[in-house]
Amino acid sequence: MLNVTAPDTATRPLDVEQAEAAIVEHYPRLVRIAYLVLPPSLGRHRRVLTAHALAQRALPRGRESGQPPAARAGRGGRDTRGSRDTRDPKGTRSTRDAHVSPPVPAPRGGADPGYAYVRLRVLRSALEAGVPLTFRALPRRAQLPSLLPQVWGLRLFPRAGGAEELALDQWLATLDGPARAACVLRALERLPAAEVLRVLAEAGVADPEAAVAGSGDPAHDALFGSPEFDPCVLQARPTDLLRRRRHVRAGLTAGVALLVCGALLGLPGGGWGSDGAAAPPYARNPAAEQALDPGRLLRVEPAAWRTSSRTDFSVWPTRGERAGDTALLRRALAVWARPGTSVMVSATPGTPSGPPMGPPQLLYAGRVDQAVVVLLHDGLRVVRYAEPAAGTRGAALDFARTDGASADTAGALVLGRVDGNVRYLTAPWVTGVAVRDLLAPAESPAALKLTADGLTPPVPSPAPTGSCTSWNALALSSASGTRLVTDLGELTPARLTSGAPDAVAEPALGDWSKSACLLASARSHGVRSVNLWAYAKQQLPENNGTASWLCARAETWRGTADRVQAQFLAPGAAVAAQAAGAEGSAACGVREPRALAGVLWKSRGGQWYVLAGGSPQFTALAVTGGATGSAPGHRLAVKSQAGAQVELSGTLTDGSKAGVLR
Repeated sequence: MLNVTAPDTATRPLDVEQAEAAIVEHYPRLVRIAYLVLPPSLGRHRRVLTAHALAQRALPRGRESGQPPAARAGRGGRDTRGSRDTRDPKGTRSTRDAHVSPPVPAPRGGADPGYAYVRLRVLRSALEAGVPLTFRALPRRAQLPSLLPQVWGLRLFPRAGGAEELALDQWLATLDGPARAACVLRALERLPAAEVLRVLAEAGVADPEAAVAGSGDPAHDALFGSPEFDPCVLQARPTDLLRRRRHVRAGLTAGVALLVCGALLGLPGGGWGSDGAAAPPYARNPAAEQALDPGRLLRVEPAAWRTSSRTDFSVWPTRGERAGDTALLRRALAVWARPGTSVMVSATPGTPSGPPMGPPQLLYAGRVDQAVVVLLHDGLRVVRYAEPAAGTRGAALDFARTDGASADTAGALVLGRVDGNVRYLTAPWVTGVAVRDLLAPAESPAALKLTADGLTPPVPSPAPTGSCTSWNALALSSASGTRLVTDLGELTPARLTSGAPDAVAEPALGDWSKSACLLASARSHGVRSVNLWAYAKQQLPENNGTASWLCARAETWRGTADRVQAQFLAPGAAVAAQAAGAEGSAACGVREPRALAGVLWKSRGGQWYVLAGGSPQFTALAVTGGATGSAPGHRLAVKSQAGAQVELSGTLTDGSKAGVLR
């Protein structure tokens, strides 16, 4: 527990130049300390900016002439503005220019009074930043949003680590600020136990012994130096571009909107104000009014799914601490029926965005990070209404088609996205959740702890753009087995499977590790499931090894715009290459399981070839144009020139002709 009223017992520096030199030399370490101690509930983007602000605020405001006790005992009055006498963790002395920042500064402990002083200021500010604001005391500077640094139009967050770092970050989120501070001082600064207690006491912690006792297992201390927790090496992603554009348009019409709001507030029945961000009603319709009545919402009991003849979203129970908030539910229903101009509306392709035909089912209502979320289901669609935790300005409405869902595709829904992370609400039949990196199939999945309502902690979502260094998927366990799903930017995650269309099974992680990055092309297309299977193996010319031909079929909820990719995986390649693609095709599916594709390939000896691979339904292949040749069976290799334009065709078992996937 942090004592926010404790007197300032920190020692003062010899002068402001010494403190500045310590900050410059150890800036990455000071920012990392602040980032680790700050509460994870801030979100990674805000934690990064706040950590930099706290490290920069550690510089004292004025020049000090008093010498600290530590300086008098250990420095003998030396001037630190030139060369500095430093000690590494082993005690070796070295002379280093105070204004040259090493790549990874070593922890200084108590050997450098300047560093110890600024570290204490950073630690105290980070602890104060985690104390909730109350009306009983004036806010401290660290509790207020930082003026600098500021980043507009970008979201910043450290690079993602592995499963061990993810598990450590989730565990740190369960600790309070003093316990996190004790972890940092022990694991990152490598201070002895007595020194940790002393620094915590100086930082204003009321019970340092309890903080040290709750600081965890020292066996994982080495992970605190991981890039996962380095707020000075960052990734950048854009904010919501469409939302930003709508905000600009909304700002241009703000004056007119205020006048309209003022007029509507005077209307009978409360006007616009009672319906939040909804547009004003233009006509009274009794059937529509019933659909907007929060008291008529359908609520399912927690155990209904156990005895139901169907297992889909219709048997999800009503959950969330705001499920009884009539005012919130009325706003959500009103915005669904008539979204105002300030509401950001999105819908997956093929999903109608009109009002409900009758009272919908309430799935969830509660706070999720910095927003309040309501999930509704009307049999055809899942609708997500979100508004800021304070006020209704900036409300959002998202639609996703879910008709024909089953236990395999109704295992989870997206509740919210913040700073590249996503939170899920899981089905009542899900008994366990783990996160797995598809690009690292040998790594064990990291188990996630669900809340009583079935919410997951924040899970890093696959990046929509940029380099594909990881691709996270959720393993949802239930009594009937484990299902693998991944986020493709929609309310419903897509299920991943493997195998021929007539024998679909759980994912073959080895194949998915080569093809996961190609899932980016299926984002925001209303994808329900993606099946990947190897339809042919081919011995390459000149003893260049064995290649694989893969087919990935992304089936959509609307069923008429399925996307198909034929992929070529060369021996030793880290990622499969897309050889052909089609939309709205039945290829690679139950109705038409055949597939044919070709590529231009260069051998290790420098010779170019036209390679073609077909599914077992082909009995012969032929190529014409820039290269000519034919071969029996469903594989072909013909010498060619670089950039050759060719036509590829095949003969099926019934004697008919078929072309490549397009």
